[in-house]
Amino acid sequence: MTPKQRAERSAKQMWSTDQATQALGMEITRIDPGEAVMTMRVRDEHLNGHHICHGGYIFTLADSAFAFACNSYNKMVVAQQNSITYLSPGKAGELLTATATEASLQGRSGVYDVVVTGEDGRKVALFRGLSRQISGQHFDETDAD
Repeated sequence: MTPKQRAERSAKQMWSTDQATQALGMEITRIDPGEAVMTMRVRDEHLNGHHICHGGYIFTLADSAFAFACNSYNKMVVAQQNSITYLSPGKAGELLTATATEASLQGRSGVYDVVVTGEDGRKVALFRGLSRQISGQHFDETDAD
């Protein structure tokens, strides 16, 4: 199994039980070892009182991209700490894209950076996630296709 195949199979397994990400209309558009790209269309129910995307939904998009990136090695990984800086608002109806990249992976601890962009390419938010590997795998590699 190649690293790319491992990442894809890990994502497929995670996706199958990730009801929160699916319910918000997110999609995985790319997965590679230590990387993930996810999108989410800003729907009416994502809008706050200022008629812009609620920061919690932007955070959730970034957090989901982070989760798929750090779980791409077929190891169970959870968030240890996350932070976000909002740079511009998410607009009603626009497609937001979260691009997660691995900055560091040392032992059981990882650091991942996520850039959320709007359809026009502007940066909407910068997210940093710290991960921690726990016991378990997403699938048994001895049964891998």
